[in-house]
Amino acid sequence: MKRKTMLNLIITALFSAMITVLTAYVCHIPWGGSGGYIHFGDGFIYLAACLLPTPYAIAAGAIGAGLADLLTAPLWFIPTVIIKSLITIPFTAKQNRIITARNIIAVFIAVAITVTGYYLAEVFLMNFNWTAPLVAIPGNLIQAAGSAAIFIALGFALDKADFKKKIFRRN
Repeated sequence: MKRKTMLNLIITALFSAMITVLTAYVCHIPWGGSGGYIHFGDGFIYLAACLLPTPYAIAAGAIGAGLADLLTAPLWFIPTVIIKSLITIPFTAKQNRIITARNIIAVFIAVAITVTGYYLAEVFLMNFNWTAPLVAIPGNLIQAAGSAAIFIALGFALDKADFKKKIFRRN
């Protein structure tokens, strides 16, 4: 197996594990009556999307967040796998830095995907009640904003350390 493929697989596995732990256990704050919770795992999904090629980032987000939901809120497994896969798409890993104009804009797109995706999933799970799921929107916004803050802080720190150049150097 090529070094680059192996490195991408290893980093994908590490991000999957970090996302699972950060979503299911670290700062896991239940919100509302539908089984939702506030967490910081999405910040690491954003990081994965800025470090890995898109298919690997999708896998890291879907596996990590999916496992977290299987452990804490199994009803949300399928919507989570879909939503967390989608939030990786606006980001780019093709730049030398994590924090770029595109990736900052991508955070806002990812927040919109998260809030809209979970709202629609809850509408479906509540037999197409379009009103009741509105109460979950503030929690989804808080969770997404916290994840965005963690992503930006870690992204700046990793950029300052030239993380991408050191990890993805050519041999």
